[in-house]
Order: sequence, then C-alpha cells, then structure tokens
Amino acid sequence: MSDEDTVWKGSPSQLLNFWVFSACLLLIAAFIAAFIAGSFMLAPVIIGAAIPLGYMIWKWLVIRCTVFEVTTQRLRLYKGVFNQEIDEVELYRVKDTTIHRPFVQRMFNLSTIHLATSDRTYPVVDMRAIPDGITVREMIRKHVELIRDAKRVREVDFDSSGGDDMEFDDMDVV
Repeated sequence: MSDEDTVWKGSPSQLLNFWVFSACLLLIAAFIAAFIAGSFMLAPVIIGAAIPLGYMIWKWLVIRCTVFEVTTQRLRLYKGVFNQEIDEVELYRVKDTTIHRPFVQRMFNLSTIHLATSDRTYPVVDMRAIPDGITVREMIRKHVELIRDAKRVREVDFDSSGGDDMEFDDMDVV
C-alpha cells in the first residue's frame, strides 16, 4: 500500500472566532461612537479602531492557515501564518476517535473530532469546528482500519497499575 491519496482536506470554521470578532466589532463601534459624540479627535479613533481590526484579521488568518489533511496513510496538520509547521500522525497510531458537538456547533453542522493516538508528538489531536465532522470521522476510522490491516499492526494496552495480572484489551496498539 505505497500509494497515498488525499481522502479529505479542510480547515476549522471561522465560527471559532465568533466571540473575538464580536468583541472587536464592539470596540470599533465604541471608538466610532466616541468620535461622533465629539470625545475624540480623528487620529486616536483611527488608531483605536485599527488595533482591534488588525487583531480580527490576524485571528482570521490563524484559522484560515490551519489545515487538516487526511490521506490513506496519515493525518497531516498544517499550521502557521508566516512560518508553516507541518506535522503528521500515522493513521495506524490512532487509538480512539470521539465526536464533540456542542449546541452552537450543531446549529452550523460542525463537530470537534478528538483523536487519541499512540504518537509521541501528538498523543491527542483535536480537529475543532470541522464541517460535517461525523462523515470525516467515519472516513478516518475506515482508513485507520484499512492501514492497520495492510501493515498488519495490532495494538495492545497494558495495565500499568503494578499488579502481576496484565489485562489485554482487544484494541490495536502500536
């Protein structure tokens, strides 16, 4: 199984920035209202409004430049606005997947996919505010099983309580 194809690629929703955007817009509106009321001159209003506007743009770029790519063999995480960092988690290292769908995310058909892995760098991967997360999770789960079967990888969990009797789960561990 040497061919690696992209199964899904996407970014978190900008809904993650809702409260930041709301607070910044209120601050900008307050500066404009203060100018209209005659409390400030134009230069401080422009500077005061530019700071939250710049922060809004930065937060938008951070989400926009975060990309998750699921291939047939691994999960790639792209992060960074100016300097990009690309991390990978082999799919056969994914131990468990969980979906979190808070009320607001459900209203917009978004989900947070929580992956527990045996990867040392990323033992936990959270794919926050992913559109149609249930379908994406099922794609991940399917390809985890396919790559495990292809590589003949199984996972064994050991009980580290210090007792002599070890428990073996039917889970696959690397």
